[in-house]
Amino acid sequence: MQLNKNTNLDFEQILLLIQEARSRVFAKANAKLVLLYFNVGKVVSQKVEEGNWGENTVQELANFIASKQPELSGFNRRGLYRMKQFYETYNIQSECFLLWLSINYPKGSLPATQLQHIDNKEDIKVSAVPTLLPNLENSNMSALPTQFQEHSKFLENILLKLLWTNHLEILSTCKKAEEQLFYIMSAVAEKWTMRELRRQIKTATFERTMLSKEQQKITSMLQNQLPQNLFKDPNIFEFLQLPESHSEKDFEKAIIHNLQKFILEVGKGFTYMGNQYRLQVGNKDYYTDLLFYHRDLQCLVLFELKIEDFAPEFLGKLNFYLEALDRDVKRPTENPSIGILLCKGKDTEVVEYAMARNTSPTIIADYETKLIDKKILANKLHQLVEIFNKETK
Repeated sequence: MQLNKNTNLDFEQILLLIQEARSRVFAKANAKLVLLYFNVGKVVSQKVEEGNWGENTVQELANFIASKQPELSGFNRRGLYRMKQFYETYNIQSECFLLWLSINYPKGSLPATQLQHIDNKEDIKVSAVPTLLPNLENSNMSALPTQFQEHSKFLENILLKLLWTNHLEILSTCKKAEEQLFYIMSAVAEKWTMRELRRQIKTATFERTMLSKEQQKITSMLQNQLPQNLFKDPNIFEFLQLPESHSEKDFEKAIIHNLQKFILEVGKGFTYMGNQYRLQVGNKDYYTDLLFYHRDLQCLVLFELKIEDFAPEFLGKLNFYLEALDRDVKRPTENPSIGILLCKGKDTEVVEYAMARNTSPTIIADYETKLIDKKILANKLHQLVEIFNKETK
C-alpha cells in the first residue's frame, strides 16, 4: 500500500516516539546496572581492605551467586574484581572524584575538607585538566557542598550515564586519573559508542589534546581567541588509508569520502559546507580546500591541507582566505572565521616566529596517516610540560 505524505509523516512521528521511549528505558536500566556494580564493588573492596575476605572468598562469592542465580552473567571472579576496581577508581576518596570537584569548584571555592582523604595531593595535576574536560554540570550548586552530596552528583551525572562496557574499556586501558576522567566525561558529552571510545583511546586523544594545549602555552598563540581543547595536535587519520606518498588532492578526496570519521577525529560541532569552496576577490576566483561551520563557536572554519612541513608562507594564503570569508561569506551575527593548517609536520620554533605577528585566529597542526605509539606522545607531552615550567619560573 502506498502511503500519502501526511500519513507517512504521522508514522515517522510514532516511530520516533517509540525509539525515544526505548532509549530512555535503556538509559535508566543501564544506570541501575552501573550503580549495582558500584555498590557490589564497594562491599567487596571494603571486605578485602578490612582483611575479612581473601581471593578465595571472592571466588566463593562468585560460586554462591552462580548457584543461586545461574542466569546472571558478569558476577564471576573476574567480574567481581572489575566491580571492586570500578568502586576504588571513582569512590568518594578517589583522585578522579577530586579532579571532578576541581573542575566544578575552582581554587578558592572548594572547602579544604574536600581534600582530606588524599595523602599525595601533589600527584594530582589538577591545573591542566579543567580546560580539557567538557563541563556537564549546571552552575546552580550550593556554595558549601558536602563531599557526600557532590559524590552523588558525580555518580548520577557522569558515571551512571556511561555504558558498563565503556567503563570496562577505560578501566582496562587508562591508568592515570586525569586520563580516566577525560575519557569518561568526553564519552558522556559526545555520546561515543564503544567502537568510537576505543578508537579515541587507541589514537591517544587525551595525550594529543594535552599536547596541543601545552604547545599553545609555550608559543602563547591566541590564548583568548581559541578554545584550548577544541582541536587536537597531531591529528590521526589512519582511516583515510592513504599511501606514504600522496598528493593534496588525494588527501582532500580521502577526507570527503570519510567525512564522518574526519569530523569525529577533529572534534564535535562541525557542519560540512563543501570542498573547493569558491571565493571571488576582484576579478579572480580562489578555491579553498575544506570549509565547515562550527555550531558551538558560531563561525566558519577553513581547513587548508598541506602534504609537507609547515612553511611561514602558508599563513599568507590562509589569512587571505579568512579575510575573504569574513568580508563576503560570514554573517553579521557570526564570529570571525578560524583557519586550520593541517601539515605533514612542523617545527615548533618556526611556528612561534610565524605566528608572533599573525592576527587571524589560526591553528597549525600536524597530521599522521598511521597510528602513533602512545608512549611517544606521552614522552613528548612530558618534555613540553618541562619546557613550559622552566619558562614560567
